[in-house]
Amino acid sequence: MHAPLTTDDWWLIAAGVTVVYMAAMYWCMPTPKAKRRAFIAPLAGWIFLLPNAAIKGYSVSHTLYFYSCALLMFVIMLVPVAKRVASDIAEQEAKPWDKVPRNTFSMYWMFGSATGCIAGVVYLWPFLA
Repeated sequence: MHAPLTTDDWWLIAAGVTVVYMAAMYWCMPTPKAKRRAFIAPLAGWIFLLPNAAIKGYSVSHTLYFYSCALLMFVIMLVPVAKRVASDIAEQEAKPWDKVPRNTFSMYWMFGSATGCIAGVVYLWPFLA
């Protein structure tokens, strides 16, 4: 049987996941504007997630678990379809007046992987949190 993860462990995990997320988003996003938007996500997570968790009475460990899972979910959703998503983002930013058609495979991948990630978060909750 394993020892439960401590709050310090979750801080290290959250920091590592943040680095992985930032590296993946830097690689995935094609334009400076898209990169800036992707880099705002961890900051927004800290600004909105931590106070919301404190208000609801969640522990720091639980909050860091959800934060880490959310960032990993974005990495899992975007990295496999990064090339197509990047070209769509670049095209949309180049021609903001035209609607770029959605790539069907990318949409299915993102929906399916998000669903799988959420199921994994729920399944692993009793073991990790």
